Amino acid sequence: MIALVLKLLIAHTIGDFVFQPRKWVKSKEKKKHKSPYLYWHILVHFIALLTVFQFKTDYWLGILVIIISHYIIDLVKLNLKKKLNSRWLFLWDQLAHIVVIAFVVNLYKPFVIDVNVLFSSKVLLFVLSILMVTVVSSISMKVIISKWEIKSNSTKKSLEDAGMYIGIIERLLTFVFIITNNWSAIGFLLAAKSIFRFGDLTNSDDRKLTEYILIGTLISFGLAIFTGLAYNYVLKIL
Repeated sequence: MIALVLKLLIAHTIGDFVFQPRKWVKSKEKKKHKSPYLYWHILVHFIALLTVFQFKTDYWLGILVIIISHYIIDLVKLNLKKKLNSRWLFLWDQLAHIVVIAFVVNLYKPFVIDVNVLFSSKVLLFVLSILMVTVVSSISMKVIISKWEIKSNSTKKSLEDAGMYIGIIERLLTFVFIITNNWSAIGFLLAAKSIFRFGDLTNSDDRKLTEYILIGTLISFGLAIFTGLAYNYVLKIL
């Protein structure tokens, strides 16, 4: 089953990413079903599938399902392009293709999903920990540092919500490093952030801003480390 999954994912990656020039994408977005590149795109997928299956006829039904569904999914995506957020549309598009691939795999290699596994103590603990280092930590930090919240005199604009996303990513990485026992990697992560923050700290004449950044960084890493240690401790008990 794993070999079949890998073959289908490789074919999908080749068709959707490797051999789909920007020129094709723009043409499809503009002309939709009238674009000749839409059909070239489908043809690339067809050839990729035939290649990974070494031109065997055993998988003709699966290939047909993927090709037809891919055409339909792409058409839906193209028609929703101006109505939905492009980032979410991309994610839903790829998710739809993955679901079809899973369906085709099940046709040839039936698999059973044990729903009870999803509600096991270990999985629930992991989900809770992820929520803690992302959503819960973000809200907690806003409450904690609101006491010292300041406005910078800098005229430089930053990306919208960039700070929040950076914090979430750094806490996720820190959490992963702890549960995989890679403590040294946390040092590299902290050093990398310090380097990028060095300009903000040195160019600012406001000592309060420097202290504010340091407090936020230490709290962020502290929450992630605490969550990682708590996860490892509870995991040993289970």
